[in-house]
Amino acid sequence: MRLTDLLHPHLDDVTSVVDATSGGLRLDPYLHLPPGVGLTRHEQPVGEGELMLLCYGPDLALHGAEADCLAALERMRPGGRGLIVFGHPGTDLPYHRLLDALVAHRCQVLHAASLGYTHLHSGAVFACTEELLPPHDWFGRPLPADGFATALRIADEYVLADFVSRSQRARLIDLERAAEDTARALESAREDGLAERLAAALRDKDQLSAALRRARERTGVLEARVAMLEGSTSLRIGKALVSAARSPKRGAARLPGELYGLWRQRKAKGRPSGTPVPAPAPEPRTDDRFHLSHRALSVAPRDRLVITGVLTDRTAQDFAADAVVSRVLPHDGRLLVERTDPDVFLVQLSACAAHDGPWSLTGTALAPDLDRRLAELISRARGLGRTAVLWRDGPASSAPGLSQLPWDTVLDGDTGTALCRLDPVTDGRDRLRDVFLQDSTRVRLARLAALTGGPDPLAERRVAVLAAPRDATDVARLVAQALGQLHRPAEVVVADPAGLALDELTAASVAVHAGPPTAPWVADWTDLTEDRPDTLLLDLLCAQEFSGADAVGHTPAADDYAFVPALRPLLVRRSLLDSGVPPESWSRAGHRLFAVRGKEPS
Repeated sequence: MRLTDLLHPHLDDVTSVVDATSGGLRLDPYLHLPPGVGLTRHEQPVGEGELMLLCYGPDLALHGAEADCLAALERMRPGGRGLIVFGHPGTDLPYHRLLDALVAHRCQVLHAASLGYTHLHSGAVFACTEELLPPHDWFGRPLPADGFATALRIADEYVLADFVSRSQRARLIDLERAAEDTARALESAREDGLAERLAAALRDKDQLSAALRRARERTGVLEARVAMLEGSTSLRIGKALVSAARSPKRGAARLPGELYGLWRQRKAKGRPSGTPVPAPAPEPRTDDRFHLSHRALSVAPRDRLVITGVLTDRTAQDFAADAVVSRVLPHDGRLLVERTDPDVFLVQLSACAAHDGPWSLTGTALAPDLDRRLAELISRARGLGRTAVLWRDGPASSAPGLSQLPWDTVLDGDTGTALCRLDPVTDGRDRLRDVFLQDSTRVRLARLAALTGGPDPLAERRVAVLAAPRDATDVARLVAQALGQLHRPAEVVVADPAGLALDELTAASVAVHAGPPTAPWVADWTDLTEDRPDTLLLDLLCAQEFSGADAVGHTPAADDYAFVPALRPLLVRRSLLDSGVPPESWSRAGHRLFAVRGKEPS
């Protein structure tokens, strides 16, 4: 939730917002106050028609001190309201430090909610009152007023919520501790694996150096033998005879002279030192260096998850859209694990429990040779510092032997659904959105990448928004549309970000900068007067992931989920924009254009 969404429902009859924060954080760019409500700062009591703005968090320089917050509460008078924002995460909110002060100054908390900012995690609206006010429901709407019923509701909910929160806090602490232990174990395994890989590389280097020395020595011996043979009289006589046999007319006439010359040279070898000997013809020198004639090599950052393992045909095909997949066979598994250097060695249970395939019946005790080979591959992968993962997408009882192997991590659940396998007509737009957000193959791979430290496949869903706000109204619309998207953009590109109040975007982890976009996808929001539903980017990305198109947009004929020769682009691949090809030539240049319906309900 944005701060303005929490604040605005409580601005009825409020004409002035009093800034009582003491830290260095400026909250006015987050408020977007409506006309008629001004922002002031004074030290007077806050009463009817005023709302006090407070901030409290762990960073004293940014959020302010606890003592300043408590002192500001003393200025509250009946009829006044307040909004306090917290820099603490919701699970660690130290509300007990403020509870006594709120009660002492007759302040009742009306609504609390989480905030989607990096340094502001939650907020609460309160009012100073002489009588019990009706609380608000989960949507921020006031409940019917009834003093005794309201008190009972608050008391009952307090006891029950405290009971549930205690158990959830304990579970959260256990999960955090387990996550820390797993991270330490994984880091230790990686360090050990790197040390082992370095030692193996040094051993390989020594072996290659020794082999190179032996090869050079052998080459020297062979060269000496070749030189001796080439200089031998027998070889030269044989060459003369062969030459004469090939050309009897001319060679037979020269043969006696050549044989006499060889006899003279052979006799000259026995002359004493100092006797002049005709200089032999110069021989071509041989370079003793080794040269690499050809080598196919690609040097680039690894930006895709590399998976090697045992997978079904369908899973390998779906994973290959977002990762580099190498399927091992029983006879070449060790070689692939060593040569591909994967981020993860992955074994899918359904690929082992199937009744067909190269790894069929593995883990069922019916194929002990396959069990042994798989155990060797896991040991080798772990020895190289790679993470061995069992993806248990079926009942463990179908291959019980797999659970006995030394896995680093076990994932339970299916491998997700590729959007291209859905039918937009049958499944509907809501089903596409749910799969995209929660159950797609890319989401499953992102979970695997987080466990192994590999590249995140969800980075391919990052969107850059191109905007050109001219005034405060445009800025407010840009911030509202960007942060209101169900799939929030990763960056906003403007010509001069320094002169615009875009702090709320930065606080919501949306990068704001000038220059070319860096995200894989670009959306043109230059016209900020256009109404954009909160599902716009979500639907565009759903259509792109379904089709694999290079550009997605609308057509005048309102085509829906169809490839078209021309469209109004709303989401374009950044590489296509960088190519400089004009939009009217995209289709002729071989780029795929996919249309979605122009208007969708918010």
